[in-house]
Amino acid sequence: MIRHIVMWNIKDEFSEAQKAEACKKMEEGFLPLKASVPNVIDLQVKTNTIESSNRDFMLIVDFPDEEALKAYQVHPEHVKAAGYVKSVTVDRVCFDYEV
Repeated sequence: MIRHIVMWNIKDEFSEAQKAEACKKMEEGFLPLKASVPNVIDLQVKTNTIESSNRDFMLIVDFPDEEALKAYQVHPEHVKAAGYVKSVTVDRVCFDYEV
């Protein structure tokens, strides 16, 4: 199984309310992918609520293999969600590994 973890920070110029709204929209964009993208075993999103963290939003997705991860990355629904994410974030950190 492959675990795909991605973390972002929301743009610095956003107010706290705007950051919260952006995270909510990111969640709304990602959560449906569990049902709409083939071979997604599990999908979770987390919003930072603890000051010691240095990222605002995290996505965790499990796939059966690397081919499923590659298919997810180009799936139209994922591309759509990623487009919004790119418009509200300043950075991206990704770590993929075998479980």
